[in-house]
Amino acid sequence: MTIVSALAEFAAAARDGLPEPVMADVTGRVLDTFGNCLAAQELTGPQEPHEAVRRLAGRWGGAGECSVLGHALALPAPSAALVNGTLAHALDFDDTHLPSVLHPSASVVPAALAVAESVRASGAALCQAIAVGDEITNRLGMASYLPELRNSLFFEKGWHATSICGTVGAAAASALLMGLDAAGIADAMGIAASMGAGVIEANRTGGTVKRVHCGWAAHSGVVAAAMAAEGVTGPPTVFEGRFGFFQAFLDGRYDAEAITAGLGEDWELLRTVYKPYPSNHFTHPGIDAALALRAEGLRPEDVDEIELGVAAAPLRTIGEPYEEKIRPRTPYHAKFSGPYTVASALVGGGGLGLHLDDFTETAFRDERRLALAARVRVVADEQCSEEFPRAFSAVLRVRTRDGRRLEHRVHSSRGGPEHPLSIDELERKYALNAARVLSPEAVTTLAKEVRGLATRADVTGLLEPALMTTP
Repeated sequence: MTIVSALAEFAAAARDGLPEPVMADVTGRVLDTFGNCLAAQELTGPQEPHEAVRRLAGRWGGAGECSVLGHALALPAPSAALVNGTLAHALDFDDTHLPSVLHPSASVVPAALAVAESVRASGAALCQAIAVGDEITNRLGMASYLPELRNSLFFEKGWHATSICGTVGAAAASALLMGLDAAGIADAMGIAASMGAGVIEANRTGGTVKRVHCGWAAHSGVVAAAMAAEGVTGPPTVFEGRFGFFQAFLDGRYDAEAITAGLGEDWELLRTVYKPYPSNHFTHPGIDAALALRAEGLRPEDVDEIELGVAAAPLRTIGEPYEEKIRPRTPYHAKFSGPYTVASALVGGGGLGLHLDDFTETAFRDERRLALAARVRVVADEQCSEEFPRAFSAVLRVRTRDGRRLEHRVHSSRGGPEHPLSIDELERKYALNAARVLSPEAVTTLAKEVRGLATRADVTGLLEPALMTTP
């Protein structure tokens, strides 16, 4: 049996029902994604990627059958998936799977939602599709983790695993909702493998294209499934073949067992964690350490010098180029800066520790934060490198102006595998995000609709509370 056929049979079997913990977990994925999409509406201006793709989708036209979160706008399924997927990843606040180091739900949820609306699927069918899509995305990402590198080979090569693997997961979820059998689902994934893409240089030096990656993955997944439904086929050895997915992206170096071992029984979906802070996940353990030292009484004005120790692989994202990390180019670029996020945490942030207001134009230009960020050096720490990417860890060493030396080490960041967010924290995160654009009544109503998603006979109207705001 080839890899794609094993994944397709797993997907098709989901129609027979999934374990209750898996179905319950999906509602959290949907709630988190909706909150992130809604909060992203605050990013306004003609240069914002989500507004750009919304304008494009509007000009493309087509039958308006699917909703866009936060807008009284209906679009064809591929276009709705594009816009919602771009919104879902716009704030870098989306869920993360380790050790694959990717964000599955930002591509899969928008794709599945769009198709579910277009075919008037049940809430249970939508949940099953999201579970399958996220699981396939995670497992393709896991295959790229090489213990000798202590990193994902996708990341080492500059590929964005989130969008590349997310395209395939989105295709599987879409095909399941379209009613395709195992062979058709396999074709959808085989087609999607020719559509996934994404390079991550924007993490280091700026640019807004990365925020479109999940939208394009969602769009491509929907299109791939629709092509399969119309008779287009994919290669049966699309993943392991001589010119297949893993050869093309990873030079043939991958862990095949990670894809299929325990498939359908041991769910990686349940180990996918939520972000407490709206920044690149590599910055989170440093934020945790800074918040801990602040709670112990450290004040920004006390700081003479800070050393932030992280794993060697994340250092390239959050610590280099150093001149741009101590003074980021844009508020979004600041989300990928170890120095800026540590400084912001020491100054004191909102939400669960840092929140969206800590990455506004005002906060980004706050000279107090920037002066403190300039005192932060980011270095590779051997222990953190050993722990990465099974956990994101950091150590913060501070020398104060009066000569004291303080240190705090975090072995697994908050929200990570060892310290997952509680249901209350997840719901608070959603409420804080959604309340930025929705009325209190709409925030509560939407959450109630999502909690009851698995019992809905038809997903039509699910997003109605989220359409109370206009562009």
